[in-house]
Amino acid sequence: MVKLSISSPVVTLNPGAHGPWELNATIDDLVRVAETADRLGYHHLTCSEHVALPAAELDRRGARYWDPLSTLGYLAARTERIRLATHVLVLAYHHPLEIAKRYGTLDLISNGRLILGVGVGTLKEEFDLIGAPYDDRGPRGDDAMRALRASLSQPQPAYHGEFYDFEGMVVDPCAVQDRVPIWTGGRTLRSLRRAAALADGWTPFAVSPDQANRWLGQVELPEPFDVVLPPVAPLDPIAEPARAQDILAATEKAGATIISVGRVHDTLAEYLEYLEALATVASA
Repeated sequence: MVKLSISSPVVTLNPGAHGPWELNATIDDLVRVAETADRLGYHHLTCSEHVALPAAELDRRGARYWDPLSTLGYLAARTERIRLATHVLVLAYHHPLEIAKRYGTLDLISNGRLILGVGVGTLKEEFDLIGAPYDDRGPRGDDAMRALRASLSQPQPAYHGEFYDFEGMVVDPCAVQDRVPIWTGGRTLRSLRRAAALADGWTPFAVSPDQANRWLGQVELPEPFDVVLPPVAPLDPIAEPARAQDILAATEKAGATIISVGRVHDTLAEYLEYLEALATVASA
């Protein structure tokens, strides 16, 4: 059975990519989505991070970004199996041990369901707002990923790198998974190479499956390694279930180990019906 995940509705409203029901949706509506996806066996759901966005960016990025830690913590208590993925945390906004403590606690309370999706960030105005360094965010992010790998599941972590250096500190609680999956976002071949070198998966944005497939052929990947891609074409599992099966198969062939699904619906009921139908198609 192909693995499916959802890019959580409601928590992020990207222009042109959300339904009218999401505008005034409540936490109870989001819980219904999470509980449905959990019951149907979806692999993970997501929540992204922005602190504050320039008003000039709203037409391109949207305005709404729920905080991932509080959101995923709440959903952890309302679900049992579905994994909880940050997509993505901006590494430069946090010290690695801050992430290890906060998201290690999330891993604990969710019984080991955390997936830590991270990225280097691109919005300079937000970096400047919180006083985070921007120009060296690439190498700083690489160092942060190494520090996280050394720290996430260790109550007494130690790491000595270019930007981060620590030992003799206690982080309790820490993650309960022996190896928390770390995935990197991004939209470039460089982001894939970073993922292959430092992470356990790649979850790009604004990258077509065809483009991802070409890049995947240029990079030697570790094993195991997850690649999260959108479907190669729009899915309509209710009206065209056979075609939806073919699209899922083609997306796997393009290199996806997990397929991130979702489409704009007018109502919550229609969205939930879509999740049900797609799970049936994927298991056929």
